[in-house]
Amino acid sequence: MTGWIGISLGDATGVGPEVALKAVAAEAPKDGSKYLLIGDELCLRQLNRKFGLNLPLEKFSGRNAAGKLFVTNPLAQPLPEDLSAGSPVAARAAIAWLRNGAERCLRGELDALVTAPVNKESIVRAGHKHFVGQTEFLSGLAKAKRTAMMLLGHDEKNRWLRVALATIHISIKSVPKKLTAEKISLAIELAAQACRDLGLPRAKIAVCGLNPHAGEGGEFGDEEIKMISPTVAAAKKRGFDVVGPLSGDTVFHYALHGDFDAVVAMYHDQGLAPLKAVAFDTGVNWTLGLPFIRTSPDHGTAYDIAGKGIANPSSMIAAIRLAKQMARNKKQQPT
Repeated sequence: MTGWIGISLGDATGVGPEVALKAVAAEAPKDGSKYLLIGDELCLRQLNRKFGLNLPLEKFSGRNAAGKLFVTNPLAQPLPEDLSAGSPVAARAAIAWLRNGAERCLRGELDALVTAPVNKESIVRAGHKHFVGQTEFLSGLAKAKRTAMMLLGHDEKNRWLRVALATIHISIKSVPKKLTAEKISLAIELAAQACRDLGLPRAKIAVCGLNPHAGEGGEFGDEEIKMISPTVAAAKKRGFDVVGPLSGDTVFHYALHGDFDAVVAMYHDQGLAPLKAVAFDTGVNWTLGLPFIRTSPDHGTAYDIAGKGIANPSSMIAAIRLAKQMARNKKQQPT
């Protein structure tokens, strides 16, 4: 048995609860995993009936309870019905559910946490003014200072892209200022460890340049010469199988065809645009470097289709599968 997989339901006015239920319906029969849905019980039961899933949801009473699918809500009161999209009430609840899931992981009560989408703007408006994203929130909660975001997914031919980001949720104009040798080195290190955690036979890492054509020898910027190349060289000396900087407009093609096991991108859209072009419905966000396993679907709250029953659960299914895989691998590691 994999163990306990927690799922924080994200923004209840978005598609999080719907894709969580659909994904659990698809995955629960496949193994002995138990699932703890962290969110509003009334909302879940209504959606369960509305979409005809008929899942046997039980109120969580403890890890030894019989059954597979459980619901818990750390909030004292259920959410009001008919909340508007992006409601501050829903945003604050999403943070409470996320925090509860992380704390359960840190206490060893859950073997992995899968987080449904939240809306950053709604959370900031609701009073969490320093909220940047779930990755940063969880890193702060766990006091984990060496973390990175990896996005991974496959195309219809089962060809994979795995992309680790040196910088994440910052503006394009601030990337050259915020990009450091330490961040690039960390992304290389964590990407290589991710390949090992996945059980891949090798961990060959490609590192993107920051500028077009990796700077053209200094014609389009000198970050490659002054920072990225020396960082890659230092990583090689430490024993990592890494090359770069390579041009961002070609490296993902070669990675998709198997030349590299993972790519380190310098900024958010450099890595996520090709990933989503290849694996829009199956992409998964995996936070590397946390003291617990955390994955999430690679899409947003999709307020415009919430509650209509048409949300695609493929990315959530992929996130749950990766969480279960990593939990199994962790249990099999020698202590």
